[in-house]
Amino acid sequence: MTATTQNLPTQPSQERPAGTFPGAPVLIAVFALLGAIVFQFISQVRGEGSPLGWTAVGVEFTVFFLACCGFFTLQPNEARVLVLFGSYKGTVRTSGFHWTNPFNSKFALSLRSRNLNGERLKVNDKQGNPIEIAAVVVWRVQDTAQALFDVENCEQYVAIQSESAVRHLASAYAYDHGEEHEITLRGGGEEVSSALRRELAERLARAGVVVEEARISHLAYAPEIAGAMLRRQQAEAVIAARQKIVQGAVSMVEMALHELSVKKVVHLDEERKAAMVSNLLVVLCGESEVHPVVNAGTLHH
Repeated sequence: MTATTQNLPTQPSQERPAGTFPGAPVLIAVFALLGAIVFQFISQVRGEGSPLGWTAVGVEFTVFFLACCGFFTLQPNEARVLVLFGSYKGTVRTSGFHWTNPFNSKFALSLRSRNLNGERLKVNDKQGNPIEIAAVVVWRVQDTAQALFDVENCEQYVAIQSESAVRHLASAYAYDHGEEHEITLRGGGEEVSSALRRELAERLARAGVVVEEARISHLAYAPEIAGAMLRRQQAEAVIAARQKIVQGAVSMVEMALHELSVKKVVHLDEERKAAMVSNLLVVLCGESEVHPVVNAGTLHH
């Protein structure tokens, strides 16, 4: 019978506090030991010590050397992960002067907020248009055990996962011409940033990293279609402006006809109303300056 081995999912590491001693009292004891070593060494040189005196001096000096290896200091927003012969012993977060088992390996990790200014990526949006996009991510280490033991390199992991998240975000939204009431990359604003933060939080949780802020820092069409898209945007702007102009002109013509009719300034039949409407629309909607022709005769030809 052959046994099969099943790969089980690795449980994530979990940070826990490490036990240390205040550095100042231990430092005083170490200096006292150094004084004893010096005194015993002088006694042995003078021939006043015992035959085992040199052995005692050697042992005391070894203890002194090992004790000095246990001191370390922590700055604010800094942590030290303690590992003893491959076994995780805890994390020290309290700033100050500390002493721990000299055989502990001490790995320093920064808890400060860090910026990741992502490179410009060329991707396709939801509609398949090639665009350039980049994002700025503000992150910090929250769980030091996960950041040190669950990923190979925390900073590299954040950079690669951030790039992957930005690519996925770009493919999930249209650049600026989506369906009605659809969120787009250009007009989404806070909604797009929130979606990016949520995806980054899911991806970086394995590394013990918390995302404080994530925003798109660069967004543009790719160079090969930028010209065509600019002309399309200009055409849409012209159409929108024309629509506003026509709506305003129609309102002004309607108001003019209504005022002439209510105040009985002049009586116009349907044919003359049509001519007046046509002339007013030409005047109000035309791009060039209008040069009116003054009729010095009668209204009737």
